[in-house]
Amino acid sequence: MLALGACACVGLTLALLLLYVAIKRDPDGGEPVATAMIEKRAAPQPAGGAAPAAPAEPRSQSTARQLESESGVVVVRQGAEAPGAIVITVPDSDAPAKLAPAPDSRLVERTRFGTLPRIGPGGETPAQIYARPLGPPPANKPAGRIALLVGGLGISQSSTSDAIARLPGPVSFAFAPYGSELERTVQRARGDGHEVFLQVPMEPFDYPDNDPGPHTLLAGPKASENAEKLSWVLGRFTGYVGIVNFLGGRLTADEAALTPLLREIAGRGLMVIDDGSSARSLLAASAARAQIPGLKVDRVIDSVPRADAIDKELERLEALARERGIVLAAASALPVSIDRITRWSAGLEAKGIVLVPVSAARGFRNPSSTGSLR
Repeated sequence: MLALGACACVGLTLALLLLYVAIKRDPDGGEPVATAMIEKRAAPQPAGGAAPAAPAEPRSQSTARQLESESGVVVVRQGAEAPGAIVITVPDSDAPAKLAPAPDSRLVERTRFGTLPRIGPGGETPAQIYARPLGPPPANKPAGRIALLVGGLGISQSSTSDAIARLPGPVSFAFAPYGSELERTVQRARGDGHEVFLQVPMEPFDYPDNDPGPHTLLAGPKASENAEKLSWVLGRFTGYVGIVNFLGGRLTADEAALTPLLREIAGRGLMVIDDGSSARSLLAASAARAQIPGLKVDRVIDSVPRADAIDKELERLEALARERGIVLAAASALPVSIDRITRWSAGLEAKGIVLVPVSAARGFRNPSSTGSLR
């Protein structure tokens, strides 16, 4: 009986040992296991027996290039992370055009009058670097183009803020040199896509009864003081494409007084705009002879600062743009002018009229002309 009990004990021990080994080898650790059969079936066919649609062909590289060149869409091709993929980034049409930062360290000269513009070591000029980019060409050929320069900004903070907030980005701005916080305000305008010009006060025929302000550039015997006055004006803020006269009927008719001023402006790589206020002005023509990029305003739209008169001038601008292809106009930063231009510009696209920055207008004019856009 003892031997039989010993054998039973040994047998039980062996059975428990075998069970332990079996559990340790089981990846499920002795948990209940269920086995299921997975059957692979064909995808259901569409009703009527039609064959399933073939997978879309991947967009070709030539299509991407076509989008890039014709539509102004930036096409970015991914690398190893997504081989063969094409990512298309569509720019936001409402976003302001991005202007080059100002001041550009290549284009500045530190003087006792402040930071003055200059030509860069590689020939870069403020007229080129600070201009608003023209952007991709319109899908359809325009019926005409209009460049519009709004001046007198920087003096009234409310009018200046209104112009920056409401006027379309292609409208160029001209800032007077007398406002407060000019650098900050100018950079805000540029941040919203507006290229800027500097208004230079010049002697009118009825000076000093009609006084453009301190540091006015003068004709006649006092013209010798103009170099220092011009330096003061040029140092008022940075980031401007060029200069535009403020008044100046007498000075702009005096070529002897203009010549040294234009020589200084040419050496600083600036553009010159004649504001069209004087029929006797030689400013744009003299600039062209000095090989300075320059233009003369064709129409001043708010000489009569009434809404109905401004609207008629804007209609006249459209007709001139269709007739000539390009027209350059000027206006002041009056509340009524800002309001009428804002309303008018909203309907230009439907008429096939394109607004362009003043710096770009020169590229659309007749190359045989000097100063005028005709």
